Amino acid sequence: MKPVSYSSDTCCQSTQKRKPVILAIEDNEDNLLLISYIAESLNCDFVGESEGSRTVEIAKSCQADIILLDIMLPGTNGLEIFASLQADTFTREIPVIAVTALALVEDQKRIEAAGFHGYVTKPYLIEELEEVVSRYLYLNSLREGLIKQ
Repeated sequence: MKPVSYSSDTCCQSTQKRKPVILAIEDNEDNLLLISYIAESLNCDFVGESEGSRTVEIAKSCQADIILLDIMLPGTNGLEIFASLQADTFTREIPVIAVTALALVEDQKRIEAAGFHGYVTKPYLIEELEEVVSRYLYLNSLREGLIKQ
């Protein structure tokens, strides 16, 4: 399946020259659509992919600012994909949020131990995911501002 792209031009103004890019790796089309609406509400561009095998390549090509990564994907899992992202010099600095139905305490500990920047369990409230994404986009903008000064 090809990546789904979404770009919003009608939301509130961003302080950056380009809109932040949210990359979602999620095998459920309804969840991808929901995340695209969240991206729109946050004035972000959206790239969605239903297969994890090209995550590093897509993250580089779209210059992702944050990655929302499903843990249970067909043929692979989010922990393996996260390890690939961490091994690449370009993508290792991108915040990666686990978005998963794995809600047991042991699952959360395993995901946190892997080094994910955040963890959101499905089903999630739209506001919950917006808050997590907003927090990391804000931290990114602060970091970029410090680097440019």
